[in-house]
Amino acid sequence: MDARMTVFSENDDAPAVVQARKLAERLLDGGAGSHDWEHTLRVYRLCRDIGPREGADMAVLLVAALLHDIGRVHQDNSRGAVCHAEQGAQMAARLMAELPLTEAQKANVVHCVRAHRFRKDPTPDTIEARVLFDADKLDAIGAVGIARAYQFAGELGARFHNPGNDVRHTAAYSRDDTGYREYQVKLRHVRDRMLTDAGRRVAAGRHDFMVRFFERFLEEIKGHL
Repeated sequence: MDARMTVFSENDDAPAVVQARKLAERLLDGGAGSHDWEHTLRVYRLCRDIGPREGADMAVLLVAALLHDIGRVHQDNSRGAVCHAEQGAQMAARLMAELPLTEAQKANVVHCVRAHRFRKDPTPDTIEARVLFDADKLDAIGAVGIARAYQFAGELGARFHNPGNDVRHTAAYSRDDTGYREYQVKLRHVRDRMLTDAGRRVAAGRHDFMVRFFERFLEEIKGHL
């Protein structure tokens, strides 16, 4: 077992979870750092914590957490033209044949993967999809979320900051897709989109930290002491 996947419960050793972990790590190997295997592991751990509180089917949830970003490379390579959630759902549907889950569980995993994206339908309509949605978004805010926003901007070759541009009129996957733009168009809205009680509690603290960071960031950008 991967030393980074410390076992805290029997769910980690469930056959479907073990198989999904192997598949996901192989598919995510070499991916961009902002959406790599380490991101998947953080989302997995959040799901493992939130899922039991929400009464989730943990086999479905943990498999979905491991597979949720397997389509990401296709979105990045297409500069956003391909939706990674839809692509990942199609890939996950094919992979389900290898996993010891019921047909209903397999369909739920595919739905979870398809519905986890912030800016894209469909709406998560199962407990497991809602938990995955929240866990993925929690990793996009707070200290880790800020770091990932700037890492992603670096992967795109974006500017460090674009104070002369209105972020409402800048494009994703462009030179103006900065960390601050990501905060303005997405990250500051995440707290209000949480779907579970546990997600809302965690998001509140991460949101507050993020707001303070960007307030300080803008002051320092202006050269203020």
